[in-house]
Amino acid sequence: MPTKNPRVNIVVEQPLYSIMHDLADSEGVSMSTIARDLIREAIELREDAALSAFADKRLKTFDRKKTLSHNEVWE
Repeated sequence: MPTKNPRVNIVVEQPLYSIMHDLADSEGVSMSTIARDLIREAIELREDAALSAFADKRLKTFDRKKTLSHNEVWE
C-alpha cells in the first residue's frame, strides 16, 4: 500500500547509526521518526543561522536618524 509521504533512504556511519538507534529506543519511537525529527531540527538551525546573518547585515546599515517613531508609523 503506497504511503502519502515521500520516502528517503540514507546511509550513515556506524557511530551515527548507534546513536540514532539508542535515541529511538530511549524515546520509544522508530528510527525513521528519529531521523525525521533530527533533519527537521537541523533545517530549523540552518534557517535560524541564515536569519541571524541577514539581521546582522541589516544592523550594520542601520541609521537611527532615518528611523520612524511609533506614532509616525501608525499615523
